Amino acid sequence: MRIGHYTLENNLLLAPMAGVTDRPFRQMCKRMGAGLVVSEMLSSNPKVWHTEKSKMRMDHTGEHGIRSVQIAGSDPSLMAEAAQFNVNNGAQIIDINMGCPAKKVNKKMAGSALLQYPDQVEAILAAVVDAVKVPVTLKIRTGWDPENRNGVQIAKLAQQYNIQSLAVHGRTRACMYKGNAEYDTIRAIKNAVDIPVVANGDITSPQQAKFVLEHTGADGIMVGRGAQGNPWIFREIQHFLQTGEILPKPDYTEQCSVMLEHIDNVHNFYGGIGGVRIARKHVGWYLAKYDQGRQFRAHFNAIDDAAEQLDALTMFFSQLSQKSPSSAA
Repeated sequence: MRIGHYTLENNLLLAPMAGVTDRPFRQMCKRMGAGLVVSEMLSSNPKVWHTEKSKMRMDHTGEHGIRSVQIAGSDPSLMAEAAQFNVNNGAQIIDINMGCPAKKVNKKMAGSALLQYPDQVEAILAAVVDAVKVPVTLKIRTGWDPENRNGVQIAKLAQQYNIQSLAVHGRTRACMYKGNAEYDTIRAIKNAVDIPVVANGDITSPQQAKFVLEHTGADGIMVGRGAQGNPWIFREIQHFLQTGEILPKPDYTEQCSVMLEHIDNVHNFYGGIGGVRIARKHVGWYLAKYDQGRQFRAHFNAIDDAAEQLDALTMFFSQLSQKSPSSAA
């Protein structure tokens, strides 16, 4: 799959997720087979660019592969400025967020709220594409609500303004993350434009990935929540698409190793109590299937020391493997 002049390693993309796709998580998903990983969204408001939070989100130190940075906002000139700022900071692809359904984003008329206003969409696309020399991509939903699925209209504007790839989440803004993603609109979008289209929403298994690709005709798929606590989903999907075979789940030893590496990177990236706190939510995702009563997580969330967290995780998996040494997820 190509985005502008870049050729991706494969057509499996990690979705940008605020508070999730930080540098440690992106690095792990890339190592596990994602062809492109996209950063957390960055505000187009220049007043926040130099805050500690924004600096962390802009940190790509040591990352391999193409750097794709997502920006969010509603003012065309500020979005153009944000695109230039991030390109100067090393971004090789700029992704425009018109898909986030969060209230705090939508009340500023950013994210998926923009789908209500095609004229504003047009102005933002024109301004950002004109502002930078790198490829610009766009992330949208199928529309504002089920009665107003205007994804095809927005897709045609994207093509008109030289957007290089379009990712579509198979829900409207009103649907948030409820119910099931619908892929018929994504198929209609793919049939309406010539630019690459990436399907997103409810892709949590290799079988579902194959179904979505075949049903929509999309050029690629984008995995979001399905990768939380499950970064090896990318290699599993790739293996299934190539061979038709289900790749065995990683055994306890590998699961423990991957999680420890990820959590150690979180500790090092954020430092101190910040790293310890961020680690808790990732551990919750990794262990959800093993700790359904949440007893271990209650214990783990009370730990305030990074080394103690790693020791507790090592002990958890040691006990797990002793109970069922030949099993995996």
